[in-house]
Amino acid sequence: MSLIEITEASHNIVLDMRYATMNNFTNQQIYDSSRCFLRPEALYLLEKAIQLAEQQKLRFKIFDAYRPQYAQERLWSICPNSDYITPPERGSPHTRGIALDLTLIDQNGQELDMGTPFDSFDITSHHGTTQISAEAALNRYKLLGIMMSAGWDLYVNEWWHYQLFNARQFDLIPNR
Repeated sequence: MSLIEITEASHNIVLDMRYATMNNFTNQQIYDSSRCFLRPEALYLLEKAIQLAEQQKLRFKIFDAYRPQYAQERLWSICPNSDYITPPERGSPHTRGIALDLTLIDQNGQELDMGTPFDSFDITSHHGTTQISAEAALNRYKLLGIMMSAGWDLYVNEWWHYQLFNARQFDLIPNR
């Protein structure tokens, strides 16, 4: 399966591949590389979403995309909670190359307030929570509207996670 690399220059986005750093919920570097990849089908929808965001003078900051199987195994060994991490043997949308974790940023590169940080494994990170400010809720709705209008599906427990519909129809991708 061919994956396509997404860069800041090629797609007018900001990359902050958290699992390639220690700035993530594990406080460990999980990935061996900070490069960002997606399947062509997912890249097509990302490009649509980028255009929709630009109409609102917004851009995306991407935290995660394709996730190698070894990384899924590392994450599961640290946090075996299927509400937030897919068991490695099932394969996640990330290990299929069809998922993104992202947020919106303004023209100055500042993240919009989403009520919780990325990878906050708490009910306040769920879509539809009433436990965040009105501004954060509005920003989540902006992100949701852009992503769903571009054709993405959401994961209800994580405001930052979007994936292609029918994820299991896509094969797992071996480690790259």
